Amino acid sequence: MATDAPTRDDLAARLAGAGVKPSRSRVLVLEELAREANDATAQQLHRRLARRNRSIGLATVYRALSAMTEAGVVDELPHGTTETCYRLCGSGHHHHLVCDGCHRVIELPGCPAKGWIERGAREAGFEVTGHRLEAHGLCAECRRR
Repeated sequence: MATDAPTRDDLAARLAGAGVKPSRSRVLVLEELAREANDATAQQLHRRLARRNRSIGLATVYRALSAMTEAGVVDELPHGTTETCYRLCGSGHHHHLVCDGCHRVIELPGCPAKGWIERGAREAGFEVTGHRLEAHGLCAECRRR
C-alpha cells in the first residue's frame, strides 16, 4: 500500500467509510502505517511517530490499530507467538505471503480457496463467516542470503 501514497484526506475517508471516526490520532497512525511497504508493530509505529515529533501515546496507537483492525481497514499479521504486525492493504478480499526472514508481505488478490472452504464447510454442516489465509516462508532475497 505504501507505493500508492494515499493522502491524509484519503485515509480519513477510508476510516469514515468503514465506520471509524477519523480522529487525529487514528489518521496519524494510519498515515504512518501507509508509509510502510510491508508491515509494522505498534511499537515501531509509535517510535516512528515520535521521531516525526507526533505526540501520541503507545496505548493510543494500540487502541487506534485495534479499532481499525476490527473495522477491516488494517490487516493484522501475527509473526510467531510474540509479535503482531499491522498492514494497510488494498480493498477487497485477499490473502498474504509473509516472509519469516524480513517480514516482507505480498498481497494476493482474490480467493481461489473460497470454493474449497465452502465445500468443506457444507460437508461438515459448518457455516463460514469469514476466513484468512497467510502463507509463511522466505522471500527470494532472504533465500539468497
